[in-house]
Amino acid sequence: VYRGSEYNVKYLPKIKIEIVVDKKIEEKVIKTIQNSANTGEIGDGKIFVSNIETIMRIRTGETGSDAL
Repeated sequence: VYRGSEYNVKYLPKIKIEIVVDKKIEEKVIKTIQNSANTGEIGDGKIFVSNIETIMRIRTGETGSDAL
């Protein structure tokens, strides 16, 4: 019972996915994840968006979008 409503909670394994994408496709990626993960049930998850200040590919020394 939560806030006066009774829920049947299925205990499903949780996963965490972390991805880094170019700013140009950020909204498309968010919408795709949202549309794919939405079941309408409690526990669909959350999407956190944060900025990555610096990216560097160690092997080549590429930085920024080139490193993605």
